[in-house]
Amino acid sequence: MIEIIVQEYLAEQLSVPVVLSHETGLPDSYVILEKTSSTKVDQVKSATFAFQSYAPSLYEAVKLNELVKSAVESLIELNEISGVHFNSDYNYTDTETKQYRYQAVFDIGFF
Repeated sequence: MIEIIVQEYLAEQLSVPVVLSHETGLPDSYVILEKTSSTKVDQVKSATFAFQSYAPSLYEAVKLNELVKSAVESLIELNEISGVHFNSDYNYTDTETKQYRYQAVFDIGFF
């Protein structure tokens, strides 16, 4: 599963936990990754991922987001990855829980 490949790689690259969903006991800073869609055209697979960087302040969320973007872009080094394309990033602070977060969206091609 591409989610596991991406999660394990980012966990090695970042100094914060990288998880697939909210978990109890997470520290103040962490990253949640979510595959939002996927497709397959002429045997070429692609998925869109949202990476949510949580931190105790907006400034720290922005800094973590930049680290996440660099780590995601380096996924291209893996044999299973055929392409990494940055879509966008933006402030995605959770107004309900009042947690600061930034979200980066990427399209990732894979074999």
